[in-house]
Amino acid sequence: MPAFLERKLKAQYGADSDIPYKIMNKMGVMHGNKETAKGRAMARKHAKRRGKKSATLDRLRELAKD
Repeated sequence: MPAFLERKLKAQYGADSDIPYKIMNKMGVMHGNKETAKGRAMARKHAKRRGKKSATLDRLRELAKD
């Protein structure tokens, strides 16, 4: 799931609220508890704009080398 979006929504609605996950499901970035391709793309774009490497992308690159 896009961690940046989860942090933002939890700050807005509270840490124990279900609303952030309902919003992410409605947006299409999650399906239940699974991250969708749209969610991964959103996280990649956010990381790119922020100048950070995505941990998921780094992990996939490591797996591709093996």
